[in-house]
Amino acid sequence: MNLIRKLFAAGYSIVVLLFVCCAFALIGFAVLELWHGLNPREVLPLPKRFNSILECIALLTIAVAALELGQTILEEEVKRVAQMSAPTRVRRFLSRFLVVVIVSLAIESLVAVFQFMHGDTSKLPQAAMIAFGTAALLAAWGVFIRLNKSAEELEPEAMEEAKSEDQKVS
Repeated sequence: MNLIRKLFAAGYSIVVLLFVCCAFALIGFAVLELWHGLNPREVLPLPKRFNSILECIALLTIAVAALELGQTILEEEVKRVAQMSAPTRVRRFLSRFLVVVIVSLAIESLVAVFQFMHGDTSKLPQAAMIAFGTAALLAAWGVFIRLNKSAEELEPEAMEEAKSEDQKVS
């Protein structure tokens, strides 16, 4: 059983490393995109520069999401001794994941709205659907938290254990 746990930890560690590599690649692409938008030697119309900067924001948003997901997996799956089977741990992991996804989607929908308002306005409904989906996901997450509050009250010792682990992991 110990060997299997070590294999899972190694697998999760590889996933974390790949998330970090992808995040740094996206940061590099964002720097290139920003330079493309700001480069004074290039003669570009203002809308093209604006789109380059918006693309930079979108790339950075995805990079932050990748870093946050990597950090979450590292903290929840590699560093922790307790297993994910505890309902409190599952709720905490899911909440951390949804925070990243919802914030990233909200920023992406704003970027899409700005891009389509200054470009192809026929695609604005698609940007609105991203925002609507994000709002629906946020509402569903709120319902999930509300419904699970009673479960956390039933197992206060698990919540205390998770909080004490948070101090050890940090």
